[in-house]
Amino acid sequence: HVQLVESGGGSVQAGQSLRLSCVASGYSDGCMGWFRQAPGKEREGIATIDTGDTSTYYRDSVKGRFTISQDKTKNTMFLQMNSLKPEDTGMYYCAAGTAALSLRMGSYNAWGQGTQVTVS
Repeated sequence: HVQLVESGGGSVQAGQSLRLSCVASGYSDGCMGWFRQAPGKEREGIATIDTGDTSTYYRDSVKGRFTISQDKTKNTMFLQMNSLKPEDTGMYYCAAGTAALSLRMGSYNAWGQGTQVTVS
């Protein structure tokens, strides 16, 4: 049974940074990702990492600003978010699955509860 717990969200001003963390338990190698959902909008994938070879893939809107990474010794995935914009506001979710580098929700079968990010 996979469990994912996110942390690190908060309220910041535009241009500032945040680092999200996702601690995973009961999960073996595959693919992990970060999704976000803005008020009134659908959840969208923004970054994904292959936990085996550490290859990554990003949504265009976050390329160059966000970095996904992992520390396998701590079973933790990170999302470093720099140069934050108001449109980055939303609930951020950690997800785990087996498909390679997918930003589609259907490729993931385990989800965290989310952490709120607000950029003003």
